Amino acid sequence: MLRVLTAALASALILAPVAAKAEFVNVLTGGTSGVYYPLGVAVSKLIGEKVPGARPSVQATKASVENLNLIQQGKGEVAFTLADSLADGAAGKEEAGFKAPLTKVRALGGIYPNYIQIVAAKDSGIKTIADLKGKRISVGAPRSGTELNARAVLGAAGLKYEDLGKIEYLPFAESVELMKNRQLDATLQSAGLGVASIKDLANSVPIVVVEVPASVVGKIGAPYLSTTIPAGTYEGQTADVATAAVPNFLVTRADLKDDEVYAITKAIYDNLPELAAAHSAAKGIKLENAMKGSPVPFHPGAAKYFQEKGVTP
Repeated sequence: MLRVLTAALASALILAPVAAKAEFVNVLTGGTSGVYYPLGVAVSKLIGEKVPGARPSVQATKASVENLNLIQQGKGEVAFTLADSLADGAAGKEEAGFKAPLTKVRALGGIYPNYIQIVAAKDSGIKTIADLKGKRISVGAPRSGTELNARAVLGAAGLKYEDLGKIEYLPFAESVELMKNRQLDATLQSAGLGVASIKDLANSVPIVVVEVPASVVGKIGAPYLSTTIPAGTYEGQTADVATAAVPNFLVTRADLKDDEVYAITKAIYDNLPELAAAHSAAKGIKLENAMKGSPVPFHPGAAKYFQEKGVTP
């Protein structure tokens, strides 16, 4: 009888389903006052709800450059980044913050565009990019995607950092606080439309949204595109303002399993309305554009999902 019971128990254990191993999914975002962070929270929520066994978390970072380096180091599974930072990382541009080419980073999917938003205090007298000469401006955290955008845009407009009165390398929220206290004249923020930091500023003091002319954008070239910040995006902005835009991407690690990345990709792109509810910038995410313009190869798991949806590079 003992032998029979032992054999039965062994058979039961063999036939019993093995519990799925919990997979940690760390989502790397940006500063809490930007767009990456609230969207990262929404992405994490979708992964937790839609991917069996996933245990997601959200990490606030200095955004694009730090995110890409963390993915390369194996310290994250999903990350937000600007396309130009992704291209610089793939090329290993040291001046952009990359010590060597990022060989372990793969595209997960294209998302919304970042708008280069130069906002000045109305009483600063700044109306054009040229007026920034001799003024105090924050250009984002050092070697962040925003700061790289600032170098590109200001350079194309014929300005060097040395031409400015004072440069601060600060995250969005801290830049806004200094502007409220009249310690800065302007801030350049690369983010989705309606970013919380600029909304906060515009609701606190009169502002001017400074134009980035198409002629300046043309000098930079791809992946920068000419676009418009629609009138009414911020309090006191009564007219459309021309500016530059840079696509954003979600990226992942090359060594993650195909089925895991497939499930994560499906959880995100099957539920875009939930992302749009988290932040208006996500309204710019279009499934048909998800494989356009990536500077790095797509992860096979993500590529499989998009191919099933009829989306091609």
